[in-house]
Amino acid sequence: MEEPPREAGAPAAAIKALVCPSCGGTIELRAAGYTVTFACVHCSSLLDVSNPDVRLIQRYEKKKRELEIPLGTRGTLKGVDWEAIGYLRRSENGTYPWEEYLLFNPYHGYRWLVTDGRGWTLGTMLTTTPRIEMGEMVVAAERYAPFFRHGSAQVDYVLGEFYWRVAAGEYVETADYVRPGWMLSFEGNETERNWTLGELLDPAEMVAAFCVQPPPEWYPGGPPPLAHQPSPFARTARVALKLALAGFAALFLIFLMFGGTNRRQSFEFAVDTASGASSATVGPVVFDRPYQAVTIRARAPMLENAWIDLDYALVNRKTQESFEAYAAAERYSGNDGGESWTEGDRGATTKLAMVPRGTYDLVVDANGQKWNFDGSGVVALTITVAQGASFWSNFFVALLLLLLPAVFLIRRHLRFEAARRAEGDD
Repeated sequence: MEEPPREAGAPAAAIKALVCPSCGGTIELRAAGYTVTFACVHCSSLLDVSNPDVRLIQRYEKKKRELEIPLGTRGTLKGVDWEAIGYLRRSENGTYPWEEYLLFNPYHGYRWLVTDGRGWTLGTMLTTTPRIEMGEMVVAAERYAPFFRHGSAQVDYVLGEFYWRVAAGEYVETADYVRPGWMLSFEGNETERNWTLGELLDPAEMVAAFCVQPPPEWYPGGPPPLAHQPSPFARTARVALKLALAGFAALFLIFLMFGGTNRRQSFEFAVDTASGASSATVGPVVFDRPYQAVTIRARAPMLENAWIDLDYALVNRKTQESFEAYAAAERYSGNDGGESWTEGDRGATTKLAMVPRGTYDLVVDANGQKWNFDGSGVVALTITVAQGASFWSNFFVALLLLLLPAVFLIRRHLRFEAARRAEGDD
């Protein structure tokens, strides 16, 4: 099934008119001088046109198929004008059918146009055998990974003209190797071995060239993708991931630059967890930015089996504007069945946002209570007020929003690749 050799500068093949010996219909050979077998477009009878008398090889009674690309149709692919002159319907032992159109140009020879309804591939016959490297096939420094190592192809239907003697039932062993957008295919039997390099065509190019229906887009749960079909989500997933990583770096830098605290001031007072409420006013606390976040930390190192509720009021001395917040510190411990346990935290952190510049007093109302009271209820409490804050919960929410599009696209890409690879036998 090798493409017949054509010398550089050889005259273009002429169109030749013949009469079908089966039905009497007039047929035209578009690649006269190269064509060996012709399937009559009127009655589908298989003819040997290399014989001067046009010998009948086999008579077909079935009607001519309705072809998506009628024979004789011309179209431009890769800047070359091609004419569809032959059609094969092939399958793998009667299953998984596909269609192959033989294209011809008198100055560029033959090409194959292959489809199974999921896309179109333009195949070029190779004149050299690919070499094997580490289990992969190499053509022109490009590597092709194995996909179908052991397959077969039989001819189920034939129409038009061909450069070898083709007939229904013809059978060859096959193998396919792929890289994104390309497929390297092998066909062979006892007498010949052929390699074809196929390029997956852009659907828009096929629609423009031959007015075919565009193939359906892949979606999860639908037909599997082609073996050599590039993931439609790979590029956008890479772009989304790069943008997410860039956003993460910028976000992290912003948090490092503006998320820390400074101008810390600490105050101490005692809270009686036995008597209940205690109050204190501490200050002055000065903030010098137009607006800033404020962090208030409470720490009671000796708090044990007790809790303290803390109500804060940050009051501007000039305007009496108040910013209020709440916190709680609690700590419990004990022994249960010979095992010690602890629960809670002796400290509490509260954050305020958008506090204006000014001088403030911090009013603290503490309400403490002892659990299983024993001994003194007086607890030393340290209050630290600092300008600035790190809202890490906001950071992680923002990071999640940055990553969501990339995660979504990567997930779709992985599902596509899983569906594609599931079709292979390697």
